[in-house]
Amino acid sequence: QAQLVESGGGLVQAGGSLRLSCAASGRTASRYAMGWFRQAPGKEREFVAAISWSGAMTDYADSVKGRFTISRDNARNTVNLQMNSLRPEDTAVYYCAAKATFGPRTVFVKISEYGDWGQGTQVTVSS
Repeated sequence: QAQLVESGGGLVQAGGSLRLSCAASGRTASRYAMGWFRQAPGKEREFVAAISWSGAMTDYADSVKGRFTISRDNARNTVNLQMNSLRPEDTAVYYCAAKATFGPRTVFVKISEYGDWGQGTQVTVSS
């Protein structure tokens, strides 16, 4: 099981940018697809972005497409989420997740597909 720790959350004004990072540690599988999810107050946790273990394939929720960019640095065991043009509706706790997989272009977008989760980091966007 991978241990995941998110960082980089905070308060930002609408239209601003923020970069989240997720660091993996502990005993991990050889290949992990990674994802970012978020949960706003009173709402279900929802998919934000995903990336294959090779970094060759990414996927985004329609609500963040063109504004957010997911990337990874396998040498550092980190995955990042660059968030630009932030909106108040982006306010949520953001979680990173990991799924061991063989496919270099495989991505996962469902909560149930992931096994390892971080503790979350708060992102607040003021209007």
